[in-house]
Amino acid sequence: MGFNCGIVGLPNVGKSTLFNALTATAAAQAANFPFCTIEPNVGRVAVPDDRLNKIAELGKSASIIPTQLEFVDIAGLVKGASKGEGLGNQFLANIRETDAIIHVLRCFEDGDITHVDGSVDPIRDAETIEMELILADMDTLEKHIANAEKKARGQDKDAKAQLDLMARVKDVLEAGKPARNVDVDEDERRMFKNLQLLSSKPILYVCNVNEDDAAQGNEWTKKVAAKAEAEGAEYTIICAAIEAEISQLETAEDKKEFLESIGLEEPGLNKIIRKGYALLNLMTFFTVGPKEARAWTVRKGSKAPQAAGAIHTDFEKGFIRAETIAYDDFVAAGGEQAAKEAGKMRQEGKEYLCKDGDIYLFRFNV
Repeated sequence: MGFNCGIVGLPNVGKSTLFNALTATAAAQAANFPFCTIEPNVGRVAVPDDRLNKIAELGKSASIIPTQLEFVDIAGLVKGASKGEGLGNQFLANIRETDAIIHVLRCFEDGDITHVDGSVDPIRDAETIEMELILADMDTLEKHIANAEKKARGQDKDAKAQLDLMARVKDVLEAGKPARNVDVDEDERRMFKNLQLLSSKPILYVCNVNEDDAAQGNEWTKKVAAKAEAEGAEYTIICAAIEAEISQLETAEDKKEFLESIGLEEPGLNKIIRKGYALLNLMTFFTVGPKEARAWTVRKGSKAPQAAGAIHTDFEKGFIRAETIAYDDFVAAGGEQAAKEAGKMRQEGKEYLCKDGDIYLFRFNV
């Protein structure tokens, strides 16, 4: 089960530097010119979770395997991308394949790094890309409407409901608002998702600042924070150059000392990863044993058999029950056996709604 976030932004805002730091590789070429990233680079990163280390310690596990999140570095968009400007069509197609958008905004001055529009203004930059996504969505929607109208003339029962939904979406897009602003009820969610609209994807604004502003932000980041709050979106502040430095340090102790020296408690990347994880409506469950302690990803609202299926499809097909211990109970008791003896292990069936931090042993029969 893969979940990914597309990193987007105008050229020269620090996207590729951020991606390099996220994946601790030089896979994406960070250079001072537009379109230095021609093909989308993909990297998988571990989701930071201190609970996994504690579980492994108590379970005396030989290895630790964190859950992962995928990031896609997408080349810089420019005004007119929806009409094919720059490498627009290719880049928009790359965004379509992602589950969420991490929008990097330049919130720093640097005379050595050219801004494609000649000045720093993160709100203008955000609106430029948002409008390109909206314009691309309007083209996509027109095609969907034409197809649905044909089906409606052929007495297709679902076509009317589709047309009703698309009319509401069209109103929102024509008002210059992203598709994620459309009110969609439970029965319409699948139809809405099938429209594959770029501006329907959840978004995290990442303010890229200079080192001096990494801890507290600046006037530009305050404006982005206000924009995010008004939209019900998320935002965070990082200095991509600092993150690149941290990613090259070899030991955890070196990284800790470096962070302390500049007044930071943790790498900004950790915040991006956690917020990206939350943006996708994901949660973590664990398995633990002598061989390994492992974190797994499942969507919030999933039931026990679906969690079992994240490990192996056979586990879901032949699901019998999930022997379950809550993380807090596991730690308080001092491990699995002690938790069992304390009566903290529960037998959960097919209708059990998974909870973040649950530790499972799945029983199945295939």
